[in-house]
Amino acid sequence: MSNLNQSQTPIIDGLQAWMSKSHAPFYTPGHKRGIGMNLLLKNRWGTDVFGWDLPELPGLDNLHAPSGIIEQAQNLAAEVFGAQQTWFLVNGSTAGVIAAILATCGEGEKIILPRNIHSSAIAGIVHAGAVPIFINPEYDGGLDIAHSITPESVKFALEQHPDTKAVMLVCPTYYGACGDLAAIAEIVHSYDIPLLVDEAHGAHFGFHPDLPPAALTAGADLTVQSTHKLLGSLTQSAMLHVNSSRIDRDKISRSLRLLQTTSPSYLLLASLDAARQQMALHGEELMSRTLELAKIARSKIAQIDGLSVVELDTSAPGYKYLDPTRLTVTVTGLNLTGFAADEILTEQLGVVAELPSLRHLTFIISLGNTREDIDRLIGAFTELATNHAEAKYLELRSIDPPDTIITEMAIAPRQADRSRHLSISIDDAVGKISAESICPYPPGIPVLIAGEIITIEALDYLQSIVDLGGEIVGCSDLDLTKIKIVDL
Repeated sequence: MSNLNQSQTPIIDGLQAWMSKSHAPFYTPGHKRGIGMNLLLKNRWGTDVFGWDLPELPGLDNLHAPSGIIEQAQNLAAEVFGAQQTWFLVNGSTAGVIAAILATCGEGEKIILPRNIHSSAIAGIVHAGAVPIFINPEYDGGLDIAHSITPESVKFALEQHPDTKAVMLVCPTYYGACGDLAAIAEIVHSYDIPLLVDEAHGAHFGFHPDLPPAALTAGADLTVQSTHKLLGSLTQSAMLHVNSSRIDRDKISRSLRLLQTTSPSYLLLASLDAARQQMALHGEELMSRTLELAKIARSKIAQIDGLSVVELDTSAPGYKYLDPTRLTVTVTGLNLTGFAADEILTEQLGVVAELPSLRHLTFIISLGNTREDIDRLIGAFTELATNHAEAKYLELRSIDPPDTIITEMAIAPRQADRSRHLSISIDDAVGKISAESICPYPPGIPVLIAGEIITIEALDYLQSIVDLGGEIVGCSDLDLTKIKIVDL
């Protein structure tokens, strides 16, 4: 039986104690508990919040060497999220993903990961000097959505690269799809290496039986969760959880010291403390209400002519679970692209999606949404279908996955990043080494990684995405007329 009291909020209590002390502040920050703050912000935000913006005063502990209230809060979080140890992050999941790679892979060592990994993982590979072994995620051509990687693909990659030091997955994907983590964990652990999971969009998993299983429950050794994305903490706050002896915890702490500020915001830390307490005490209740709202939205929107809702398809590879709180609506039946529909919803109907793509709009339904939000969403889609569908049929060229685009890594991403770069015309780039990691949306699979040789097939694919209205991430020239190459 645990001796921890989940109703406690150590960080919040510690800050409250300091706020109640009468004293003259001769410490940072310069606004001195809001006295010197710009009146514009004080009038807009009120004055109370600035009193919580304190530094590491006596009794408020140290994020990089916790032994007091931060340690207590992290221990409480570890118990709630099923970890042996938890670290609070004030630089988002980005810091956690990079730290996970730094703690498991060294210079020249291999890590297996999907092509649709977050850009923070590429940054981690650059920092570590690791060698990426990429697996293409499973792609649903009908939906134009990339899912997860399969156990079979991980097994094959490990057979080809048995000296791999770690495997990293994304679960869930941006669209809420989850692969077979348990099967993948079993395969990875047979090589006695850790399974790292970018679970940025899955912090709510594990709090309700109708949600997919949390990554740690499925066998992951380390997960990184963006607590702010789905739970109740402030933007930029996240957590890293470890649940295995395959992870050197001291290396995690050392890596985070390299990546996180020595002056962490106690507003962020307090919000993590509060979010943990909220889920510990009321998590299942909050998730039940959230799931009910999501169910209403899915059911009502699916009944609107011209619209369809992405549902779980267990026959699709790389797709064992779907987060039911992640709502993806296909709008091409209205002869609209997702980008056009998003513009109408945002500017005219007062509904803002999380992610527009060529054929879909994706919405995050969380514990902060209300029935009024859902009714407005349903009403907006009804209005969209009734009065905004285009009369002319929308012709969309099929976007095939870049599986057939064979890219060869000429140098490691770290070397590509550290080398001199040149910006050249896209017409002159074939055969050169890319200095940029370029990822199109949709389908969200990087076509070029820094250090890979640029091919005509890759450029043609990227240009087709741009022509169809998709977004290119990672390229310094978003119009794709120029590209940065490595000048060796």
